[in-house]
Amino acid sequence: MSTLLKFDKKRLSKKRLLALYEGLLRPRMIEEKMLVLLRQGRISKWFSGIGQEAIAVGITNALKEDEFIFTMHRNLGVFTSRNVPLERLFAQWQGKNLGFTQGRDRSFHFGSPEHHIVGMISHLGPQLALAGGVGLAHKLEGEQKIALAFTGEGGTSEGDFHEALNVAAVWNLPVLFVIENNGYGLSTPTSEQYACKHLVDRAKGYGMEGHRIDGNNILEVYQKVDKLAKSMRKNPRPILLECDTFRMRGHEEASGTKYVPQELMDHWAQKDPLHNYEAFLVEEKLLTEEDIKALRKQIKTEIEEGLKVAYAEPTVQANTQKELDDLFAPNPYAPQLPPPNGPKTEKRFVDALSDGLRQAMEKHPKLVLMGQDIADYGGVFKITEGFVEQFGKERVRNTPLCESAIVGAGIGLSIKGHKAMMEMQFADFSTCGFNQIVNNAAKLHWRWGQNVDLVVRMPTGAGTGAGPYHSQSNEAWYTHTPGLKVLYPSNPYDAKGLLLAAFEDPNPVIFFEHKALYRSREIVQEIPDDYYSLEIGKAKLIREGQAASIITYGMGVHWAKRYVEAQNLDVEILDLRSLLPLDYEAIAATVQKTNRVLILQEDCLFGGIAGELSAHISEHLFEHLDAPVLRLASLDTPVPFAADLERNFLPESRLAQTLDRLLSY
Repeated sequence: MSTLLKFDKKRLSKKRLLALYEGLLRPRMIEEKMLVLLRQGRISKWFSGIGQEAIAVGITNALKEDEFIFTMHRNLGVFTSRNVPLERLFAQWQGKNLGFTQGRDRSFHFGSPEHHIVGMISHLGPQLALAGGVGLAHKLEGEQKIALAFTGEGGTSEGDFHEALNVAAVWNLPVLFVIENNGYGLSTPTSEQYACKHLVDRAKGYGMEGHRIDGNNILEVYQKVDKLAKSMRKNPRPILLECDTFRMRGHEEASGTKYVPQELMDHWAQKDPLHNYEAFLVEEKLLTEEDIKALRKQIKTEIEEGLKVAYAEPTVQANTQKELDDLFAPNPYAPQLPPPNGPKTEKRFVDALSDGLRQAMEKHPKLVLMGQDIADYGGVFKITEGFVEQFGKERVRNTPLCESAIVGAGIGLSIKGHKAMMEMQFADFSTCGFNQIVNNAAKLHWRWGQNVDLVVRMPTGAGTGAGPYHSQSNEAWYTHTPGLKVLYPSNPYDAKGLLLAAFEDPNPVIFFEHKALYRSREIVQEIPDDYYSLEIGKAKLIREGQAASIITYGMGVHWAKRYVEAQNLDVEILDLRSLLPLDYEAIAATVQKTNRVLILQEDCLFGGIAGELSAHISEHLFEHLDAPVLRLASLDTPVPFAADLERNFLPESRLAQTLDRLLSY
C-alpha cells in the first residue's frame, strides 16, 4: 500500500487514531454503494466526495458535538461522523418521507438541528453568512463555541464569500471558514477561478488569520482544526482555512472527468486519504488486515440494514394540504389588543414604528437589530435613535454594506433561537440580499422544518424626488415567493401593531414602510402607548361606500381617500395592509357589496399585485361584477427624479379619470 502522505500521530491515542480510520472508511463505503445504486436508478443524483473524506471527517471529529457545521456537496463524512442514522440519509437520497426533507429536496440540501448540521442550497456561498449568525449568537450568549462553514474554491468567487468573511472579521465572530480546494469548479480549473497564488492569502485582506493544510492528511486536518477551535473558543475570532485536495470524480456523476488530465488524476490517486492512512496504521502495527476485514464487514452490514429500512419506506404520496400547511412554522401568538382605556399619544408614522420597535426589544431579550447606520446615528430615518443607550451595541448593530451577509446572519441567529431584524436602508437595496431572502429564508421551514424568525424592514416608495434607486416599489417580488409574509401598513396605528405582530411571528416577514408617510402630518394619529399587535392577513375597511370599491395599500390608501372625500363620492376603500397572506374574505365582501372595483397600486402595472387581484376577482367573483375590474398603477418605467416626471410616473394624477370610467360604465 502507498504511503505518500507523511503522518505525525503526536500524542493521539490509539483509540482516536483508529476512530479516525473508521470515520474515513464509513463514508467511502457508503459512496461506493451509492454509485452502484445510481447506476441502478435507485437514487437520482450523486455528488461524490471520494478522495476528500479526510477534510469532513477530521474537522467533525475535532469539533464539539453541539457546534454547528454548515456543509456542502461532498461532506458525507460530517453526517456519518455525527452519527446521522443511515436509514434517514438513504431515504433522503431516495426522496422518501423518512428523509429530512420528505421528498422536497435532494442530496445534502437539508439540515438536522439535532445533529447541529445545516446543509447547503444550490446557490454557492449563502451558508457562510448563516454560520456568521450562529457565531454571533455564541458571542451574545457568552458561549465558548465556534461555528464552521465549508465552501469550495469555486464558491470563493461569489459575493457571499466576501460579505460573510468581511462581517465575521469586523464583528470578530468565532467562525472557521473552510475552503475545500479540490481543483475544479465543475469543469473550470482553479487557474480560471482566481488569480492569487493561494486562496488563504485572501485572509490578510479581511484582517483575519489564515492557514493552509494538506486536506488529504487526516491527522493534519484533525490536529490543525482541534488547535484552532480551542484557540477560537477562548479568543473569539474568524479564521480562514484552505484545505488542498482533489475531486476524483465528476462534479456530479453525469458530468464525468474527461476534462481532467490523466497525469493529474494519477498523481492524486496516489494521495488517496483512506489508503495512505490505512497503510500508515498497518505500518505502525495499530491495524491488521483482519481488523480491516472485520470493520468493512461491520460497516457493510450497517449499510445494508439502513438500505433495507429505506427501501421499505413507501414512495412519497402528494398531499396538497400538507404541502401548504408546512410552508410556515405554526404561530402560537394571538393578537394582543391594548387596554381599552389605556393612555394614548399622538404619533406620526415614524414615531409609531420606533415605539413598536422599542417595545419589541423590551419584550424579546434575544431580539437583535442590524442595519447600516442604525446604532449611534439612529438610522437614516432616525427610527432607532436612542436605542443604543437603552439596549447597547451588542443588540443594536451597525453593519457593513453587506446586505446578503446580514440577512444570512439573521437566519443564523434564528437557528440558535434568537429573533433578528435587518433594516434595509432602502427597499431598493434589498436586491443585494435577494438570494438570502427568497432562496434561503423563505424555503427553510418547508424544506426541513427550520423556522426563520426574521423581520426585514423596507423603507419604500416614491414621491420624495429620490430617483430610480431610492424610490422603487418592489413588494411584488416578495409576494411571489412562497414562505414569506409581506406587510405594508398605511397609518401609524397599523404600523405599530403590525410591526409587533411581525416580531411575534416565527416566520420571515418583509415589512414595507412608505418613506413619504414617515413624517406626514396628514396621518398623525393618537395610538396606544401600551403594547399591542394586529392579526397578520387581515385587511382594514378605511371608508364605506356603495358605488364602487378601491382596493389598495400603502400610499394608495391616502391618494384614494383624499380624492374620494374631496369629491364626496360614495366609494368604499379597502386597505389590504397584509399582501401575503391576503384577506380574500374582505376582498370578496367589498366586491359583493359595490359590484365595481378599482385596484390601485404604486408599483408599476405589469406583473404587480393588482394583476393578481384582478385575476382572482374575475375568476371567483365574476357574477358580482357590474363593470370590468380596473387597475391603476405607475408607469412601466423606472422611477424618475425630476418632480414633474415623478408626478407623471405615479398613478395619483390618473385616479380621477380612471375612477370616473369605472363609475360611468
